Amino acid sequence: MKDVSIKERPRKDPRAFTSESVLDQGPVQFHDRISQHEGDIMSIATRDVVTAQPTTPIIDALKTMTKGKFRHMPITDAGTNRLEGIISSFDVIDLFGGGDKSLFVEKKFKGNLLASINAEIRGIMQHEVHSLPVTSDIGRAFELMTKNNVGSIPIVDRNGQVVAICTERDFLGFMSGLKTDIKVRQYMKEGVETADYSTSLWNAAKIMVKGHFKRLPVVKDGILVGIITAFDIMKYIGEGEAFEKLVTGNVHEAFDEPVSSLIARDVVWTDPETDLGKAAEIMNEKGIGSLPVIENGELKGIITERDILIALAKHT
Repeated sequence: MKDVSIKERPRKDPRAFTSESVLDQGPVQFHDRISQHEGDIMSIATRDVVTAQPTTPIIDALKTMTKGKFRHMPITDAGTNRLEGIISSFDVIDLFGGGDKSLFVEKKFKGNLLASINAEIRGIMQHEVHSLPVTSDIGRAFELMTKNNVGSIPIVDRNGQVVAICTERDFLGFMSGLKTDIKVRQYMKEGVETADYSTSLWNAAKIMVKGHFKRLPVVKDGILVGIITAFDIMKYIGEGEAFEKLVTGNVHEAFDEPVSSLIARDVVWTDPETDLGKAAEIMNEKGIGSLPVIENGELKGIITERDILIALAKHT
């Protein structure tokens, strides 16, 4: 990928964060913090987990996830609350962005968004779900997540009932503020694919599904102007904006909007020399899952929650 210039943005822009102001104490080893909670996945997992039933309409599930601002939702049996599946924001862009799940809309509902969005969530949920018992240790959680490339692990009790969920965001908080002596450049993804400011949501979703990534930097005239995420697209549907664009009901019609209509206007970024613990702290405080990495005014890569999880797995 050709480097993207953002030279118009001053290096001292307050929205840019570097490795300065990282905690002053010496390097903290990951296992030191992990050992404080060894065998206790519940010490970092989110206990107030929201679930849905397999018969829940897709639109209702999306509304719940959008309102709660979470990207993963376990699907459980209505009577037993036992885990049956899971739905994520990425499944949504796969469904409406030309992925394998889009056949569900095209074939069963002839591309009709209004009809497909009211189908049961069981039709698109992931049926094979990795889960862990409440007695698991933290290391086992991020080992399972990195090995299977999943963004969340439901936590179940001895009866198989969902009692919590452990996500990449939880590990971001776990890592936040640590001085690791590991630089962002060591784990950032380089050669990042981008989308032009005028790219339609449909095409942006297709790019994300094809590359299997949940975030896509957006540029205008070679300048980084924002990031579009799978959650942004899910929110676009869940809050009803997509339906306002419909005339015939066709799913393509709803996604003709340019990505510029959804991106955040303020871009928070960092540089390659930022400490990984500081990067986690920034993402945690800003409620974002990634940071574009800028060096000498050019986009060099992106660091995400997933990359930080991989670093945890490697250094513990």
